[in-house]
Amino acid sequence: MCGIVAYIGNKQAYPFLIKGLQRLEYRGYDSAGVAMIDNGQLNVYKCKGKVIDLHNFIGEQNKGGNIGIGHTRWATHGVPNDVNAHPHYSASKNMVMIHNGIIENYGPLKEELKKRGHVFMSDTDTEVLIHLIEDIQQKENVPLGEAVRIALNQVVGAYAIVILSKDNPDELFAAKKGSPMVIGIGQDEFYIASDATPIVEYTKNVVYLEDEEIAFIERGKELKIKTIKNKAKTPYVQELEMKLEALEKGGYDHFMLKEIYEQPRSIKDSMRGRLSSEQGVVNLGGITEYEQKFLNAKRIIIIACGTSWHAGLVAEYLFEDLARIPVEVEYASEFRYRNPIVYEDDVVIAISQSGETADTLAAIELAKSKGATIIGVCNVVGSSIARATHAGSYTHAGPEIGVASTKAFTAQVTVLTLMALRIAFRKGTISSSRFHQLLSELEAIPAKIERVLQTNDKIKYIADIYKNVSNALYLGRGYSFPVALEGALKLKEISYIHAEGYPAAEMKHGPIALIDEEMPVFVIATKGTSYEKVVSNIQEVKARKGKIIAIVTEGDTQVKAMADYTIEIPETDEILVPLVSVVPLQLLSYHIAVMRGCNVDQPRNLAKSVTVE
Repeated sequence: MCGIVAYIGNKQAYPFLIKGLQRLEYRGYDSAGVAMIDNGQLNVYKCKGKVIDLHNFIGEQNKGGNIGIGHTRWATHGVPNDVNAHPHYSASKNMVMIHNGIIENYGPLKEELKKRGHVFMSDTDTEVLIHLIEDIQQKENVPLGEAVRIALNQVVGAYAIVILSKDNPDELFAAKKGSPMVIGIGQDEFYIASDATPIVEYTKNVVYLEDEEIAFIERGKELKIKTIKNKAKTPYVQELEMKLEALEKGGYDHFMLKEIYEQPRSIKDSMRGRLSSEQGVVNLGGITEYEQKFLNAKRIIIIACGTSWHAGLVAEYLFEDLARIPVEVEYASEFRYRNPIVYEDDVVIAISQSGETADTLAAIELAKSKGATIIGVCNVVGSSIARATHAGSYTHAGPEIGVASTKAFTAQVTVLTLMALRIAFRKGTISSSRFHQLLSELEAIPAKIERVLQTNDKIKYIADIYKNVSNALYLGRGYSFPVALEGALKLKEISYIHAEGYPAAEMKHGPIALIDEEMPVFVIATKGTSYEKVVSNIQEVKARKGKIIAIVTEGDTQVKAMADYTIEIPETDEILVPLVSVVPLQLLSYHIAVMRGCNVDQPRNLAKSVTVE
């Protein structure tokens, strides 16, 4: 949500800014803007709409200068329009600021500044902060960097900011709390961004700012960092692992489709070096130090949002079934405000693709304050959640650009499966033969997904039939219930069709009233312990003239005889079915959305990384 880019160096800033904003489009936004200093002139351009609209709006106007900032805004305070777009001016118009996050106490700050004669042009909290910084600079007669530090001690909320000043043409000032920010270090140049995607093309050396840190970035000088409490910090330079080609579509029409097809590889990468069925070994080095906490845990609490929450539901079945540890799966947004009961011997697993989810981060801090052990599962190296947790495992899915998560979900489930298997084996709650069998089954999953991807043409055919429906129902039992929820979410996210996921047996407790000849019902009906029960649920739908589209095990004849359409997946152990059965549902949502003319990679109103509440 929202995107920041900035540059200072010897090259022209604008090409990096505009390309960087395009790299950040996946985060979701409604307006865009840039500002550059050229020959002492501060040039600011911003407008509602896409980055390409901004580029066209600027046209032949002055784009010169080798220092500049850029922003994509996702509206919080104030409607999406040209005025509320970033960057925002200070009162004198000598400096501008871009900002991700929310300043919660902007209201009283704004009223106080109004009393001092400040006039505001926008409805944003961001404009209040840049006015406050300039007001402090003038009243206290201090350098701009010191004014930033003083101001940030007065604000409440989350922020990632970059400030550009006409009076400081060789400096940028950046700071963060609760919103991500990374600084790339080049040869006599610096790149700043919300994440590494705009930077990887230019440098591999980066510094991730920590909360309440301010970066003083001066042309030709070394990076300086201090806290808002005025404590100097030594920048910790890391090397990016991201590859540039991972940020390109690679011949696919959309990033989402590319990422669906990348799942055999991303699952392999998530298992690489961690699993060997031949040796009968599962190793997760990231949690070794805290493994005894798992073994002694009386309860596991899983906190997550959205698709990651669905992965957590699969993990609930895994840990309870295999390791015999009670599990509670919580929406992070509810957990953090509920005064939950958390014990010191609880293990809390926090799941997030980006590692920056605001609610999940707040839930982590709450659980840590109560003495629990926090294990992270995220995809982005150096992310806030990776730094906030005691230990954890990266998913190694690679960059996920499509807003609707696909390969991140299966990578998360893969890592959580490895965790559950490791703990179960160490506890002795599964037999050696069952353990070895599941390791072999897990190693076979990528090849099975390859076979599912070969059914794409049939899935596209089914999508064409149901592309214009208004509602859809998704049903599953046991391990397949979270898959039903995830399938429904995918359809809602990218095609804007209302869809609901339910445990199949719960259909009779309300949703069955909705079923008629116009209602498609997508059922995960693979072979397993609940198969006969699911067959009964299908019969109930057919008795009410509902349309059944079933995900079935290859060779199934019973469901095939009842369903309107079936999609076959290779026979898979029941606990691993979610990794395979979710893929046709992803493809189905993708094709329906494309056929409806929807923006698949950037659905309306959605952001990839929800970094504010």
